[in-house]
This record gives sequence, C-alpha cells and structure tokens, in this order.
Amino acid sequence: MKLGKYSFGVGDRFGQQAKAQLQAFIQAKSLGVTITPVWNKSFREHQLIGSKPEDVRDAADRAVRALGWKDGYFVDADHIGMKNVDFFLDSSDFFTIDVADFIGQPADIKKRALFVEQHKRYLGSLEIPGLAEPLIVTREQLEAIANKYLAAIEAAGKIYAYLYSKKSHDGWVVEVSMDETNSPQTPTELLFILAGLAQKEIPLATIAPKFSGRFNKGIDYIGDVGQFATEFAQDLAVIRFAIDEFSLPDDLKLSVHSGSDKFSIYPVIRRALVQFDAGVHIKTAGTTWLEELIGLAEAGGDGLSLAKHIYRLAWERFEELCAPYATVIDIHRETLPQPDAVARWDEERFVTTLRHDVHHPNYNPHFRQLLHVAYKIAAELGDRYLEALHRYEAQIAKNVMTNIFERHIQPIFLPQN
Repeated sequence: MKLGKYSFGVGDRFGQQAKAQLQAFIQAKSLGVTITPVWNKSFREHQLIGSKPEDVRDAADRAVRALGWKDGYFVDADHIGMKNVDFFLDSSDFFTIDVADFIGQPADIKKRALFVEQHKRYLGSLEIPGLAEPLIVTREQLEAIANKYLAAIEAAGKIYAYLYSKKSHDGWVVEVSMDETNSPQTPTELLFILAGLAQKEIPLATIAPKFSGRFNKGIDYIGDVGQFATEFAQDLAVIRFAIDEFSLPDDLKLSVHSGSDKFSIYPVIRRALVQFDAGVHIKTAGTTWLEELIGLAEAGGDGLSLAKHIYRLAWERFEELCAPYATVIDIHRETLPQPDAVARWDEERFVTTLRHDVHHPNYNPHFRQLLHVAYKIAAELGDRYLEALHRYEAQIAKNVMTNIFERHIQPIFLPQN
C-alpha cells in the first residue's frame, strides 16, 4: 500500500474521534484532493493513557468501515526506537524511526573514512535544481557529516532491518525522523543523510528533518516564516535530486512534525508544494484532544464543569504535566488564569480562551498549551471522561472535523482563491 502524494497525521488520544477526523478527509476528496489519513500515537502517549496500538488500529478500522473510505490509511508507530518497536509490530503499518538521540554520537573511524571515500565524487561545486546556489562540498564537510550523522544512519538501518525480519515485506512504510534535535540540517547535510539511508536500503516513504523556529505543542509557529520557507523549499529540492541520484523511492517526501496548529507556515508550505509539484506528510498531535475539551465546554452543563475540573487539576499539577514536554512548550505560569476564576466562566469564555484564534481577545496560548499536555488527567478520570465524550458526541465531532478540515487541510492541500 502506497502512502500517496499527500498524507496527514492525526492523533486520537482516547480513540473516540476517528470518524469525525475521517470526515475531514472525505470532505477534501469530495473537492478533488485525496489525502491519506495516518493515525499516529507515540509510546509515551500510550503509556500515559494506558492504551495499546491495537486500540488505535481498531478505532481507525471502525471509522473506515462506517464511512466507507475506499482509499489507503495507516496507523503510525510514532517516534519508535529499538526499545519499544516490538510494542507496535502487530498493529502498525507506518513506522516513524526516531534517531535524533544518535545525532552527534561519534562515528567509527573506519566507517567514517569509508563514507567519505564513497562520496568523494561530490567534492567541489554541486548543482541541484531548485537551489539558488550550488552546494560547495569539501572533504572536511563530508568528514563532519559522517561524524555527526553516521551513528543515526546506522541506528535507522538497524531498526529497519529488524522490522523487515518481523513483518511481511510489503504493506508498511517507513519514516526516518531527525526533527527532535538542536539545529536544522543544512541542504548538504540532508543530501548525505539521504545517501547514507539509501546505502542501508531503507525504502523511505518520508523523512522528517529539523526546521528553524519553535514547534510548540498546540500553538502557532514561533520564528522567522521566511527562513522556514527557505529551508522547506531547499529540502524539497534536495529530496527530488536525491531520489534519482541515490535510487531512493520515487514517492519519497518531506514530513513536517508540526506539533499541531502551525497556521502561519501553512501558506508557504502550500506555495512550495505547487512550485515543486511535491508531496508532503504533515503530522499533528493533540489538536483533536483540545477540540474534545472545546466541545465539552461548548455543550455547557456537565460538559463545561468537566472541562473546568480538568483545568483545575492541570493547574495544580503544573510541574508534573509539563516536565515530559519541557522542550516543546513555553508556558508563563503567571499568565494562567486562577482555577477559581475559570470556575466562574461561561461556555463562551472557556471556549474562546482555549480555541486557537489569535485574533480573539480572550485567546490565551499558555492556557492552551497547559491543557494540551493535560490529557493524562482525562485518562485518569476514566469512564467519567469517556461517558462525557459519548454524551456530547455531536458537539465534539463538529469541532473535530471543522478544525482538521478548515484550519489544517484546506490551507495546505486545497487550491486557494
């Protein structure tokens, strides 16, 4: 099964919104654009919630059957390594191999020397269509790239080989993720990372490099949009060149781990996709969980009370909830409303404070980020939370579908007037 030119990753923390999410893809298809849905969930999320990959698979399968979706779809083992790959083997068919922890680990001297020797033909000036200037490749650069990235390439090869030994040899796809590191890969680095992965005979479907700027959970991109646009276009050019040069899969595409809701960069992604006639995979995380809270609050009554209760507990357990996400959130605690004040809010005040609308005077990105990482509390509430999702299903589903289609899919994948 092919991933398709366009694909979009959605998280469904509690396994209740797959139908509403899939409705957004159906809407896009009705307008002439087929986007492959990918339901993603990481080992950390499974651990915090107490779910299993088969739960994600079951929810996706049920939604596909119920709505009659005839195109491809996938279940993503998100950010895996050798320590947890077995957890996902039976139920996943998309494997995001995360090798960021291996970046910077010194490479074996002999392997480094061999890598440089194998790629010395690229020394000097290298023209890549789509780049404004040629790459200038030096021996010192090649040695530095090998020293910085070979361990990560070796790790990706090891995990892929293990997957290949355990699963049937088709029907699943691989992404290599290098986004959770300190600095973006340069075009030269990305080119030779792809060369190394090709040598490992990994049939890459997507690769997720690091981009400049902050990709905090649940809020907009923080950084220089122009710089992101440059990096994104450069990466598309390098990937297009590398496909032919290193005999990589012809449908290899760029993956952006957005952390959800990076609305300000969506237009530049769209323009670059049109310019290069390229595909893309966009991975979101947690935006649907926040739409569940918005739907509960919007419903009023018990739903609003539950949303307020979750916020109160999140405020009280601030350090515990934020610690695992410290590198991808920026919350100024003094800007968070006191729980007693929130207890007096009506439906509109809670919803407009949480909903990602930067133009609304009530919007509070710190409030939103805290609730983004507070899903553990809803998991602890167990049946009380799940029963509320069922009771207010229609209200929640409307918010989930509208959010994914209008705020994410439409600006990236659909022609703009």
